[in-house]
Amino acid sequence: MKTRWGILSTANIGVSKVIPAIQKASNCEVVAIASRSLKNAVEAANSLGIPKAYGSYDELLQDRDIDIIYNPLPNNLHVTYTVRACKAGKHVLCEKPIALTARDAYYLKTKLFISPQYKIMEAFMYKFHPQWVKAKQLVDSGVIGDVKIVNSFFSYSNTKTDDIRNRAEMGGGALLDIGCYCVSFAR
Repeated sequence: MKTRWGILSTANIGVSKVIPAIQKASNCEVVAIASRSLKNAVEAANSLGIPKAYGSYDELLQDRDIDIIYNPLPNNLHVTYTVRACKAGKHVLCEKPIALTARDAYYLKTKLFISPQYKIMEAFMYKFHPQWVKAKQLVDSGVIGDVKIVNSFFSYSNTKTDDIRNRAEMGGGALLDIGCYCVSFAR
């Protein structure tokens, strides 16, 4: 049986990276995509071979043919739609950061993460990349010695002032969108 995915938003990360990766998995299928604009959802669905398109996120959440939601919405909407998805009976893969505040993260941890009926994960792709898995194995085995210090640097060019990653009111900023990679380490 295949896991049936619904995609909240036509965000570039989803359309260009995540959806094609899900579609390559033999045990998954993308069955629906939503946007605030039905036109955008239909265009994305047509270009990616997705059977259903919705003009609202809540419509997609009510689709009984969906098992799991991928949430690439702006950072300030991650908690809201992760909670809505769980209340609609869906599992969630949420882009990072899953929450903007410690209070929201605590809420998710104590109310949703502990529930066996929901599988919720923050989408940190590096944790599953073969080079990071190998690096962790090397550290854990002690073969490279004791780790004394870790230096981390992650950057990219972002000069568009209207980009949501630069809008604090939407959860943008250096730490939450990209800098979080430098402070997140797989266990």
